[in-house]
Amino acid sequence: MSLQFQKRDSGQLVLPGEPLGVIEEFIPDHGTYVKDGVIYSKVIGRALIDYLNKRVSVFPTRGAKVPKVGSIVIGQVSSVQTQLATVRIFKIGKHMLSGFFTGLLHIADVHVRFTDSMFDVCKPGDIIRAKVISEMNRMYHLTTKDRSLGVVYAFCSKCGDVLQPKGRGGLQCPRCGNVEKRKTAIDYGKGII
Repeated sequence: MSLQFQKRDSGQLVLPGEPLGVIEEFIPDHGTYVKDGVIYSKVIGRALIDYLNKRVSVFPTRGAKVPKVGSIVIGQVSSVQTQLATVRIFKIGKHMLSGFFTGLLHIADVHVRFTDSMFDVCKPGDIIRAKVISEMNRMYHLTTKDRSLGVVYAFCSKCGDVLQPKGRGGLQCPRCGNVEKRKTAIDYGKGII
């Protein structure tokens, strides 16, 4: 497999995961990591390429928002499997992002009680509030083990309308009457995103 690298200049803005060079060419420094011999940016920042000393580093831009352990994030569920959901994180705390980060919600991190299937927790398209519990391999691992965390908006699997609360964790479609289960946040449907 061959990677094509864009020629980079010092001061160029780079995003997490962007390739900066190879270890045969540069020594990785601050704000970078190496995978399979390729040097990548670890943060949103400005690349500093020192051709004289053969070093590459990335200095974080001020105010750039990246999820950290403990951050409360908002995202849209992009896919669901039996034990795992993938989430596109588009908001950190009160700050909307211009792009998105990828989060993973594992069934063990959903609720303090036992949960059979992620399909009873969330579905693709749902908007969830979660907390970042770890970061590995540029993936943010999430939890919804709190009453304030979980699905804040859900959409009917049959007709796509916004589901309304109906009892404990139950949601009903006002248009077609379909009833579905979710792990909802205590303020579900209150317009707080």
